[in-house]
Amino acid sequence: MEDRARTLARAAELRAYFEQAGALPVETPVLQPAELLLDLYGEDIRGRAYVTSDALRGEQMLRPDFTVPVVQMHMSHGAEPARYTYAGEVFRRQEHDPDRANEYIQVGYEVFDRNDPAAADAEVFTLIAGALSGLHLRAATGDIGILTAAVAGLNTTEARKAALMRHIWRPRRFRALLDRYAGRTPVPATRATLLAEADPFAAAGPVIGRRGRAEIAARIAALKADAAAGPISKHELTALEALLAVRETLPFALERLRDVAVDLPQITPALDRLEARIAALAARGVDVESLEFEASYGRTSMEYYDGFVFGFYAAGRADLPPVASGGRYDALTRALGDGAEIPAVGGVLRPGLMLALREGGE
Repeated sequence: MEDRARTLARAAELRAYFEQAGALPVETPVLQPAELLLDLYGEDIRGRAYVTSDALRGEQMLRPDFTVPVVQMHMSHGAEPARYTYAGEVFRRQEHDPDRANEYIQVGYEVFDRNDPAAADAEVFTLIAGALSGLHLRAATGDIGILTAAVAGLNTTEARKAALMRHIWRPRRFRALLDRYAGRTPVPATRATLLAEADPFAAAGPVIGRRGRAEIAARIAALKADAAAGPISKHELTALEALLAVRETLPFALERLRDVAVDLPQITPALDRLEARIAALAARGVDVESLEFEASYGRTSMEYYDGFVFGFYAAGRADLPPVASGGRYDALTRALGDGAEIPAVGGVLRPGLMLALREGGE
């Protein structure tokens, strides 16, 4: 009980810190509509959220994070520009690691401002870094927007690009698709047999299950169209692999990515944004010469981010989740804005972890 009280007190201090930076404190319901979260993240979210239901409101989820409800609130009636802060409990199912907390306090800071996205990125990063001062943490950064730009510009079918986009946050599946589209893996024998059939339904028997004949036929047509498409070129594939392998301090990472852009010119606008962000961070006193950048960073746990991403980790404690993390989520405002959108970036901290690390001298 004492630990919880101290965590809540630290959370209140952090929220006051963000209020002093100009943020408006907000509250969101603990129960969130499941339909919206399922639309955004797909069925995968059931594996990490607590789901409940009632006769009137249908399926609900215990709040897995604050960002979605804060974006909803802002897109409904928020002024521009806007800055918000919040503090409260979030809930995450932990089916594989019993030592990870399934309920914890989170404090956040969110910026909705279309004037200077690079400056807003730097503002969020430096404010959160300031709140963490005194702790021995490693900072990591990345930019999901560079990879999405690379995929969007590939010389392949729109269906293939859409599939790769869906699985950017599932690296193994993304890699498997990339190998298949490049012709590196053979077509499964069952699929080859199916595609060779003049009439796949001729000896199929009665249709069972939830999918109707028309839906199955559409899927077969999509598979045939994919089989007829040529492979992604070795030239593009090599460049994409070089992009994914970039892991340097910021200035060197930008230099390497500029080299990759010779073969993937579609990433140049995203690199210009990265360069502007580096300048904005430097202007706020960040030592960009030693700040890590990893092109693949954020691909396993940050699925609503579509640009700048960052995290702060306890050095030598790979068993711990990030003490703070965040990033840019412009696409989320489009998804929830009913036709409107605004550049947005934010981050969250875990005051309980901060206290534990400070007491442990880490």
